[in-house]
Amino acid sequence: MGRKKKPLLEDVLIEDIGAEGKALARIEGKVLFVPLAIPGDVVDVQVQKSKKSYLEGYVTQFKKLSDTRVDAKCEHFGVCGGCSWQPLPYEKQLMYKQKQVVSFFERQGKLKDFEARNILPSENTYYYRNKLEFSFSAQRWLSNEEIENGEENIDRRAVGFYLPKKFFRILDIKNCYLQPEPSNSIRLELRKFVFENNLEPYDQRNNVGFIRNIIIRNTSVGEWMVIIAFHNDSQWISKILEHLREKFSQITSLYYVINPKVNDVITDLEAKFYWGKPHITEEMEGLKFRISPKSFYQTNSQQAYTLYKVTRDFAELKRDEVVYDLYTGTGTIANFIAGSCKKVVGIEYVEEAIVDARINSADNEIKNTVFYAGDMKDVLTETLIEKEGLPDVIITDPPRAGMHPAVVKTILKAKPKKIVYVSCNPATQVRDIQMLEEDYKLVRIQPVDMFPQTFHVENVALLVRRD
Repeated sequence: MGRKKKPLLEDVLIEDIGAEGKALARIEGKVLFVPLAIPGDVVDVQVQKSKKSYLEGYVTQFKKLSDTRVDAKCEHFGVCGGCSWQPLPYEKQLMYKQKQVVSFFERQGKLKDFEARNILPSENTYYYRNKLEFSFSAQRWLSNEEIENGEENIDRRAVGFYLPKKFFRILDIKNCYLQPEPSNSIRLELRKFVFENNLEPYDQRNNVGFIRNIIIRNTSVGEWMVIIAFHNDSQWISKILEHLREKFSQITSLYYVINPKVNDVITDLEAKFYWGKPHITEEMEGLKFRISPKSFYQTNSQQAYTLYKVTRDFAELKRDEVVYDLYTGTGTIANFIAGSCKKVVGIEYVEEAIVDARINSADNEIKNTVFYAGDMKDVLTETLIEKEGLPDVIITDPPRAGMHPAVVKTILKAKPKKIVYVSCNPATQVRDIQMLEEDYKLVRIQPVDMFPQTFHVENVALLVRRD
């Protein structure tokens, strides 16, 4: 017996924005989630998934466009998985992000009596990123038109982004509006050189090929780092790197990685320095922060400064206080606040980032920081707290998955007066705050828009210990 065919819903009015930035409508008591539409659109929707309380589908036809809709800037919109909010005017993006954050805290978290400050906008809504990674592929994604015209004579090579839910398919990117020049030019020149010399792009499905990825990083002071990942060693590596060095005077640091694994992760591999400076440098309030190939740094440099100022303001530090900075990365927050307190203890998983954090303190003549590398749940222990002292304030900026329960447990035992929780995922932030709620009161939150044209948002929360 065949599967029941999913319905085609006609003349659906999009009413709101819901989970993961998808448009939302209501059909016969169920919520319908649809990507790439915005409130005010009237659309036909092909249902793909039908659950007890919700439906998911995709737009087959736009019957009427929303009065607020604007044209998407990027030619790849609708295929590339990024920048899905381009049709929303920026003021509407901010409104829905604010609404999303507050909803997580009030509805999902059942948290009450806190101040929700208005979201802080990004000055740049395009060309704001300081890091992008592009992948090479021997099996690029083909459009329906290309498939209909026959695949026999089509060049399947590509350099671009993985498509959502299409693990082995890369969208060949012609132009990306997220990172300023020469980002696009570097990628396109590398693409041209590799393909003209018939060098084999990586085939992830079969784990064969030569060139895999290019990571491009830049800073607000005009320094550029390029890291290229290869599947195996070859005499072509130096030829490729030399070609880029000669073509782009803006590049100040060149690295390469040999990655024989199936996955693209390079944090566990050696980044081999080739030319230039071994790092790039970011500046903030006269402080300099060095960034190495595998170091984490907020991907929107300008808004990172805004985010860190909010964090410092929420902490309201005193000169005699000890601060623990969890998930410290290259020690940016730790060094940024060091002048306002007695001591900062920074903890981070990536060893290379901690090396940078220590150097950043030394370069800026900051003498009241100490840094530890390792898994947070293993490093942040009662033994460490006995050694470094009880924290008066804890600042935590974990990855999207949030904090491990063991970390939350240790924080509760340490009993800091304040916790400033920085998060790129309000859902896990709320979950963790709920675990802290018995001992800590949520005082205020401050959303910060780090990622225009997307539904992603950063949020800072202040918690104060209950008496």
